[in-house]
Amino acid sequence: MAGEAEQVSTKELVDTKQGPGGGRRRRWSEALKRRIVAETQEPGSSVSIVARRHDVNANQLFQWRRELLPKEPPSTITVAAMLPVEIVPERARPRRRAGRTGGLIEIEFGCGAKVFIRGEVAPETLRQVIELLG
Repeated sequence: MAGEAEQVSTKELVDTKQGPGGGRRRRWSEALKRRIVAETQEPGSSVSIVARRHDVNANQLFQWRRELLPKEPPSTITVAAMLPVEIVPERARPRRRAGRTGGLIEIEFGCGAKVFIRGEVAPETLRQVIELLG
């Protein structure tokens, strides 16, 4: 157990200073901070894993990244050119004849009767057929 307490996971000496509350505060050299931050930039690396490896709080490591990594310029917003638009009334389309429509309606009633409707049917006629068979 005594050997474990003496082990430090960092590869460099870290200064400690007695804080006002009696606790210790570690001081990390700029070079060590940069090396640790560089590890987080490697493909596939995880900030939390790098932080654990160096015995650093992950939030602290994120702070170092904000401080040490180059600031990305704000993304430029590309403004699309405005094009003139004209609203015109819809053209009247010629009405198709009943024989040309390819639609088919199939109605199956509970009594077993089936009605197949092709083409256009007047709503009143359809209503009467449904009432008679329903």
